[in-house]
Amino acid sequence: MSAKQRIVQVLGAATAGALALGLTACGGGDGGDDDGLTTVGFVAVGPEGAWREANETNIQETFTEDAGYELKYAPATNLDQKSQIDAFTSFVDEGVDVILLSATEATGWEDSLKRAQEAEIPVILLDRGIEPDDTDLYVTRIAPDNIAVSTAVADWAVSAFPDGANYFVLEGPAGVSVVNERNEGFDAVAGGQANLVKVGAQTANWSTEEAKSVVETVLKSNDNDVQFIFAQNDEMGLGAVQAVQEAGLTPGTDVKIATIDGTKNALESLAAGELSFVAEYNPLFGETALEVVEQVLNGDDVESSIVVPSATFDSPEAAEAALPDRKF
Repeated sequence: MSAKQRIVQVLGAATAGALALGLTACGGGDGGDDDGLTTVGFVAVGPEGAWREANETNIQETFTEDAGYELKYAPATNLDQKSQIDAFTSFVDEGVDVILLSATEATGWEDSLKRAQEAEIPVILLDRGIEPDDTDLYVTRIAPDNIAVSTAVADWAVSAFPDGANYFVLEGPAGVSVVNERNEGFDAVAGGQANLVKVGAQTANWSTEEAKSVVETVLKSNDNDVQFIFAQNDEMGLGAVQAVQEAGLTPGTDVKIATIDGTKNALESLAAGELSFVAEYNPLFGETALEVVEQVLNGDDVESSIVVPSATFDSPEAAEAALPDRKF
């Protein structure tokens, strides 16, 4: 990350607290620095896999000095919500012009959002939603449509298993909005299919290693009688591939695996015939976020939800065609 980009990383609650003590609170719109840059506080998730890295790098590479911005990047400490709330509070006290928020947990944000509202600092949600979803407390949410994406996975599963299947779901961390939405979309379709039998669901925390361990146990406890695994992100899907192979089964034939995200690693696995279906959850919406920030600062009306277009890949050929241009 270059000095020219003026991206400031706020590390952890201790740094955030020190930042808050050392700054004089002021209202939104006064956070621009002496050289006229608009200050944006980015309350981020931090290290969490290939999708998150692509998304947060894209935001950082978009909000640059050349574009007229100083981005203050505050990743969570070990995905801890308290560290995010501390960073959010520091940004409000500092009086940044705008706050971008990717929440590690859906609940617990009302007081922070109300404080930003009182300071007249607009808040824009990136990727993750909040619960309860009070649109009076933030400007908009920019994200792909989790329900539509997971519905696409379920529609594919129905067509892929006309004679039925036993299936298992690898979920992300409990309490995260995208997990709830991905369950909602998938269950709305698959739950109504009598010949699709759910043998269980368990979080693997977006992790390849955890997913491998979970699937190993699931296959053993079901005597390998599982034909389909729905992994809510690519990393967990790749872990499922490893577990299926180590069980002496063939992924893509004995057990079909569908994932969400559309990272390069997943498309390579689809091209190799290991994964069977990949639904993209497009992380590259920095330019959209920039346009929205400019609209908000200009006083323009903004829709309360902005959907980022995403694609699906249902064959090795489709994956091979997409790989040369894959940026994440």
